[in-house]
Amino acid sequence: MAKQVKLIFVGVATWLTAGVAFASDAASNEYDVQVFKYLAAGIAIGVAALGGAFGQGIASKAALEGIARNPGASDKLFTPMLLGLALIESLVIYALIVSLIILFA
Repeated sequence: MAKQVKLIFVGVATWLTAGVAFASDAASNEYDVQVFKYLAAGIAIGVAALGGAFGQGIASKAALEGIARNPGASDKLFTPMLLGLALIESLVIYALIVSLIILFA
């Protein structure tokens, strides 16, 4: 599994740097900068959404397992779970803001 992830990472890194390696003039360089801006913004929000989804899934799973084991503690678990989910989601919103800054700066 780790070998496949490394191979994918090397492939993506090669693909991302190929445009810079074969740049020929200033006109295409300006176009390449725009392309890489869109690519960076897309990757930023994609990775943040993926990480946020995994984090929220794990937090919800743990809270629901705790409630299933002890239904009387549902009031004590619900508020911290919501707070944790809101903090996880705020990181995704920060990534959205950063990606918009990358696009429009």
